[in-house]
Order: sequence, then C-alpha cells, then structure tokens
Amino acid sequence: MTTRPPASGEHPPDGNPPGGNRPGGAGQPGSTGPVRWRGLLAVLSVIRRVLDRVLAVLCIIAFVALVAIVSWQVFTREVLNNSAPWTEEAARYTFVVLAVLAAAYVFSERGHIAVEILVEKLPPRLQKVMGVVIEALVVFFILITFIIGGSRVAENAWDQDIATLPLSVGQVFLVLPIAGVIIIFYSLAHVIGILAGVEKPVPEPDENAEAI
Repeated sequence: MTTRPPASGEHPPDGNPPGGNRPGGAGQPGSTGPVRWRGLLAVLSVIRRVLDRVLAVLCIIAFVALVAIVSWQVFTREVLNNSAPWTEEAARYTFVVLAVLAAAYVFSERGHIAVEILVEKLPPRLQKVMGVVIEALVVFFILITFIIGGSRVAENAWDQDIATLPLSVGQVFLVLPIAGVIIIFYSLAHVIGILAGVEKPVPEPDENAEAI
C-alpha cells in the first residue's frame, strides 16, 4: 500500500504540522514533554513568584526612600543651611538594605556576573554537574556569610542604638540572614530545575542587560 505525501498546507497523518512544536523528551529545557518532579517544580514556581514580587516591592520602596532622604539632605544643607542630622545615617542604612535585598532578588534569575566560557565547552552531562556544583558553592558561601555571620553581627549589635534613628544597628543587619535564607531557597530551586531538565546549567545571557 502506497501513501501519497501530504499536499501543501495539509498536516501529516500524526496530526502535527510540519516543522511545528513536537513534544520533546524528558529533561529537555523548554520542551513540552514530561519532566521529573512536576508537582515539586509547580510549588517552587509559585513560591518564587511570591518572593520575586515581595522583593521587587521592597526594593522599589527602599530605592524611593533613599532618593527622598538624599534629596532632603541636599535641600536642607544647600538651601536651608541646616542639614538634617538624621539623613546621613538613614541614607547609609537604607542603601545597605537596598543592596542586600536587590542581591537576593537577582539570584532568582541567576543574573549575577558569571564566566561561562569554560563550562560551555564541556559535554552536556558535565555542564549539569558543574551547574549543581556552582549552586552548592553558593549555598555554602551564603550559609557561612549571610546566615551564620549575619546572625552573629545582628546579635552583637542588637543593643547598639543608632543615635538619630529609632532603630538599632542589629535590627538593620537582620536583613542579612533573611536575605540569606531567600538566596539559599533560590539556589536549591535552581538545582532542582537543573536536575529536572527545565533549567540550563549555564545561565542564559540577558539581552536587555547586555544592551545597557
């Protein structure tokens, strides 16, 4: 029995248009085929979206506050000839909080500076191994510096009051362990995504960031 080739614009017998998206195999990033740990990935995706929105809002608030504080400082010093005493410390600690929260936010998209030239030359399987190893190093570093170190700094400075603000230095630096927990969550989520095959071992370049 002979079969005639499909005419122009006619779909082949399997129902898929020529050159269309076909279900890929498991573990292929961006494919529509089945992936491992689908339920876990769905839960992590929801948590990540919530954390992303919260961090984005907090970063916007901190940035607007920083601009307002610095503007008021310049205005009172240059126009009123009487600089507000609280603005210097307020600007300093607001900048610290903004930098830490923004660093945590960027981890969600793996947007920090990375040198991938050597990893990209490795076979796909070794690329996946390197991706997991790198995220494990991130977890180790953040655990030591942000969570353990940040908690000790906040504890030691908890009773050290800021003269011009109704806060203590320890309360401000509490942002370090909080951001550390968020960053470790992001790193673990990336590890699960890499092992499940829904994330590439090497972060994809951001064309908008490169243009800037």
